[in-house]
Amino acid sequence: MAETNKFPEVQGGGSLLIAWQIKGKRVLVVGGGEVAAGRILNLLNADALVTVICPSAGLNPEVAHRVANNQVTHIDRKFQPSDLSPLPPAEPIAMVLVAVDDPAASTTIWQLCKTLSIPANIADVPPECDFYFGSVHRDGPLQIMVSTNGKGPRLASTIRKFIAEALPPDAGRAIEKVGRLRTKLRQVAPAVEDGPKRMGWMTRVSDAYSWEDMCALDEEDMDNLLKWYASGKVPELEVLKGMGSGSGVDVDGLIEGFDGSFGFSVGA
Repeated sequence: MAETNKFPEVQGGGSLLIAWQIKGKRVLVVGGGEVAAGRILNLLNADALVTVICPSAGLNPEVAHRVANNQVTHIDRKFQPSDLSPLPPAEPIAMVLVAVDDPAASTTIWQLCKTLSIPANIADVPPECDFYFGSVHRDGPLQIMVSTNGKGPRLASTIRKFIAEALPPDAGRAIEKVGRLRTKLRQVAPAVEDGPKRMGWMTRVSDAYSWEDMCALDEEDMDNLLKWYASGKVPELEVLKGMGSGSGVDVDGLIEGFDGSFGFSVGA
């Protein structure tokens, strides 16, 4: 029998943390208060199509702002069961978020969602949630979520702030540059079988340059860096910058003769 102590130990009781791609999908938010406002912002940041169901008198200033600027669709009344089953050609409901001060109504909506197999979150009622919202740090493409599985939202916020303060400056901008470089690389090496080599080379690039170095790369630098892909090598930043237009550098000769003896600028 194979040894089991070398494998990760199972820790039950957790949640499956995933990045849910809700872009372009319809989400119902029942309620228009402070909690609903936070939920709505999260959904809009994820490019969801948001419908808010709440009498106008119950909208707080932030939700009213979203309605006035056509960032969400507003239904000016209380929730009705038919809201969960829109008639064609309307898109089906992908998710329901409930944030109202009416436990009985919330439970009724939860039960209807279960019947229709629609994922739902009932604010402040963990047993009536298919998923939880965590405390999120956002910096461009970088998203870090801290979840306590609904047990300690305030503690999640404290931990999230601690993590955010420890991150290097411009982390989000550096990730944007990495993403741009990956897109360019897929154009250079688009074949499926190139996948392992692409991943290995991008790992070396990420290890070779610091956050600041990545932020400093411009389009010409990225194009020059991609010239090293075929060789599998990654130049020191000074070498890369020396390849700029008008430098007179023999790029092919430089890449051919590069053996790594320049060293690498390893980022934190």
